[in-house]
Amino acid sequence: MCIDAHALRTTRQQGLTMIELILFIVIVSVAVAGVLSVIMLTTGHSADPQRRKQALAIAEGLLEEVELARFTYCDPSDANATTATQAAVGPNGCASTVENAGPDAGETRPYDNVNDYVSAYNVATPYSTNVDGSSFPAGYAASITIVPEALNGIASAAAPLSTEVLRISVKVSYGSDSITVDGYRTRYDPNAVP
Repeated sequence: MCIDAHALRTTRQQGLTMIELILFIVIVSVAVAGVLSVIMLTTGHSADPQRRKQALAIAEGLLEEVELARFTYCDPSDANATTATQAAVGPNGCASTVENAGPDAGETRPYDNVNDYVSAYNVATPYSTNVDGSSFPAGYAASITIVPEALNGIASAAAPLSTEVLRISVKVSYGSDSITVDGYRTRYDPNAVP
């Protein structure tokens, strides 16, 4: 059996046709365009996680500051602050100054009581600085809202909503986005004064 070398050479040396080459170029171009669009999308949004982390750090810092404040029946300067058993003026309560929402005259941060961080319950109070007085980075705005809650969802005459548990919400806005963190503060030591 004899094989013609010329016939074998012509069948092996067939190359790509022009149509195959054009199809290959089109398919590779579409794939490259898809990969480049994904890269451009992720690059365009790569700064957002950094801004979100900064907003979260601001919110957590404010929440911690508020949660670490005292939650007493009376103002620390009240004569009965260490012995009061209720948040009222009277024989078992404060001598003259019951702690209410809003800072006392002349107080600066950090405040001496949790409820001093808001002007009124259920009302957002804006903040633009850290506890040391330094401003938040440009483009960030924060607010604190304190809402009285029932202890374990149950309110009673002995523990009305406004006396034992507070839900603290800190909202930090940056651009068109915002982040909110919540925490709770109970009145576990109502006579703790410095």
